[in-house]
Amino acid sequence: MTSTQESDAIALWTDVLTLLAERGLPAPTLAMLRSCKAVSFDGERLVVSTNMGFAQRKIAEQTPVIEECLEQAAFQHVAFEVKLSHDTNPRPVETGAEMTREEVGRINARESAAVAPPVEAAPLQTSATVAPSPSRPAVAKPAASMPQEQSDFANEEIDPADSKLTFDRFVSGEENEFAFDAAKQVANGENKSYNPLFIYGKSGLGKTHLLRAIQNYIAQNDPSRLCVYRTGTEFVDDYVKAMNVGDTPAKATLVRNYQNVDVLIIDDIQNMRRAAGTISFFFETYNALMSHGKQIVLAADRSPSQLGMGDSKFDERETSRMDSGVTVSIQVPDYELKLKLINNFYDMMKQDAVREHIPGMTGTISEDDRKLMAERSGTNIRIIEGFVHTCLITASRKERQGEKIGREDIIKIANAKWPTGQKTITVEQIQKAVESYYDVSHMDLVGSKRNKELMEPRHVAVWLTRELTDNTLADIGKKFGGRSHATVKHSIYWVDKTRKEDRMFQDRVQTLQDSITDNR
Repeated sequence: MTSTQESDAIALWTDVLTLLAERGLPAPTLAMLRSCKAVSFDGERLVVSTNMGFAQRKIAEQTPVIEECLEQAAFQHVAFEVKLSHDTNPRPVETGAEMTREEVGRINARESAAVAPPVEAAPLQTSATVAPSPSRPAVAKPAASMPQEQSDFANEEIDPADSKLTFDRFVSGEENEFAFDAAKQVANGENKSYNPLFIYGKSGLGKTHLLRAIQNYIAQNDPSRLCVYRTGTEFVDDYVKAMNVGDTPAKATLVRNYQNVDVLIIDDIQNMRRAAGTISFFFETYNALMSHGKQIVLAADRSPSQLGMGDSKFDERETSRMDSGVTVSIQVPDYELKLKLINNFYDMMKQDAVREHIPGMTGTISEDDRKLMAERSGTNIRIIEGFVHTCLITASRKERQGEKIGREDIIKIANAKWPTGQKTITVEQIQKAVESYYDVSHMDLVGSKRNKELMEPRHVAVWLTRELTDNTLADIGKKFGGRSHATVKHSIYWVDKTRKEDRMFQDRVQTLQDSITDNR
């Protein structure tokens, strides 16, 4: 391949990415496309490459629309091909953290004690062929441009419960596979383009598990990289405590601690939305770390653009920076993933009980009963885990009594976890939730304006009212500015159709529905 072919490929791929963004493709799809490298263009075929197998499959599904954009950019038909690349020359990960041999030894000792039984660290497998970092001396040479002070975070310990949140224990499916693979590549330290990595989705879908898995992998396999995990609330607390002291050394210590890490993980960053001072300090830290090639991982219950809605103190400049790397959503699990989760939790709990000598966890739940559990469970993975735990305890207790757990037992436990009591949700509650989520006024939601940006929130509000209340279509129409029976039916049809075609939209609707039902 000549340099001209490569430069032509890069130029053409850049134009195509611009055109694809204008098509309104889902954010995760665009992120996967932007992560591809233009390889060659011979005048008839554009070849790009990715080192993620999952991304290759998903991008191949977009070939028709990509070739449309190629024809628009090149003024002729151009075939498209996406190849899976393999990094045959893995590079060592450079780090700017400075740690002594004694500190590295203490971290290794803590991690070995936290994970039982001790096992030899295995290379991290991703869908792409990415080699683990080679062995390096315990003392890492600090980057010349970074301050050489030691961060106090080097002495923090990982809670034993959090140390179990590893990649091996994460259950992946189509709803979370891209986020799972991206997290593994960040932990591996080889893919520098995934920076920042922003993972979002409703509560209880596994975001925290992935973030902790990154931290645990680095601590176990590459302890010379200093990785710090904080929730948004904890980050706010750190800032407020330093500011309340009111002296320069406290502020300088805060800056030193956060700017001298190699991987900064902030979970539930939406909890910083109204803390203007903390947001300002966070982006000072963000800029300092990014300018020195350090990794940032963020998670929230909404996308970066949605973080800036309403009375949030995040402005567009800040949310765009959070969205400048790879942004990927985790969606609610379907039946297949819920069954996979239940089987995994069931096996892990029984293994943990044997290893840690936990009594009352020896019961057996049949395969058919686990399928029933998947049918009756909700979508919150944390609650599903608790559901499996309760069922396993019940099965163990019944076996001690000479009985077996049955369908009635499982249904009773499921109803306690996900009650289906009488509907007490009002139209006003639904409207208020939709207005807050989409940052629209009540007058705009129920009024006569036909702006494109009002279409989705208005349709969703009508659909949720139909789903969550006992109002007739005529009653719903009255609550939404006197709309006709036919107009209400159209909104319901539109939402039902779009939910089937667009998983991102389905995720938004489910998030809204859960927020309303959880707060009733």
